[in-house]
Amino acid sequence: MTQAEDIAGDAPGPQERPLGQSKQRPQQAYPFDPRTKSPTLACFLSCMPGLGQIYVGYYQRGFVHILVVASVIALLANDSLPALIPLLGLFLAFFWLYNIIDAGRRASLYNMALQGTDPMSLPEDFQMPATRGSVAGGVALIAMGFILLLHTRFDMSLVWLREWWPMVPVLFGAWLVYKGVVSGKKI
Repeated sequence: MTQAEDIAGDAPGPQERPLGQSKQRPQQAYPFDPRTKSPTLACFLSCMPGLGQIYVGYYQRGFVHILVVASVIALLANDSLPALIPLLGLFLAFFWLYNIIDAGRRASLYNMALQGTDPMSLPEDFQMPATRGSVAGGVALIAMGFILLLHTRFDMSLVWLREWWPMVPVLFGAWLVYKGVVSGKKI
């Protein structure tokens, strides 16, 4: 019996197969799957926080990592919080390293899922990247593009953004709370 027949499913049952020979899955018949992601490249790209996650396909997670790092850097640049500088510095260093490790781990898990590894061996929180869109992300990009268009095309001043930009995380937090309440998740 040839290997092609074994893969096609015409192989003898387990009792007829010699000991030590297992039935191969069709995915393993090809040594290279073009959909695989390089964990090394994902780690390297994550030196710029979030880029490794985006490379693997976890866009939302990548953008959250970018926002966390940018927010912490903005807080560190603010001179009004000198007591928090050591704590924020430690958090930034930890989060940056976590970001690199997370990207490599996600790329490895992604490859394992492509190979058809037993789902019981994958972590519970692991899911393949979603290919669906995000209404909130789309609305935010449209609003930001519209404001920038008003500035560049119609010479509208953006001075008001200096005072009102903190409303963005407030609105995002309110949206997350609303989404959690609607879905019935507990804290």
